[in-house]
Amino acid sequence: MKQLIILAGCLMLPHAASAQTLSVEEFEAYVLGKTLFYGAEGEDPYGAEQYLPNRRVRWSFLDGRCLEGEYYQQDEQICFVYEDDPTTHCWTFETRGGGLVATIGDEETSPLYEITNSTDRLMCLGPDVGV
Repeated sequence: MKQLIILAGCLMLPHAASAQTLSVEEFEAYVLGKTLFYGAEGEDPYGAEQYLPNRRVRWSFLDGRCLEGEYYQQDEQICFVYEDDPTTHCWTFETRGGGLVATIGDEETSPLYEITNSTDRLMCLGPDVGV
């Protein structure tokens, strides 16, 4: 019986470790130099973020329009602010299944999943390209 309890405890350890919230330093080490594509579990990506030096970011809804921003740690969350909106958006990030899982603030919304990543830059067409 004692061995069964120890085995059960050992089997739970990897799951508990994998669900650990990332600090801003751990997050930065994972994302720097990458473009991550995010979406709901089992769906195609609906947006992507390119992670630049000095905790700068570039976000796109994959429509060719990009927003510049930055991120920083606030308590247990990583917060983002973008050039077009002074509202701060705070998330918790954890690694699970080889990718990031992001949950926004204290809201009861579905988490976002890293669907894929790349070292390619985001394709940004520029402001109001057209006639």
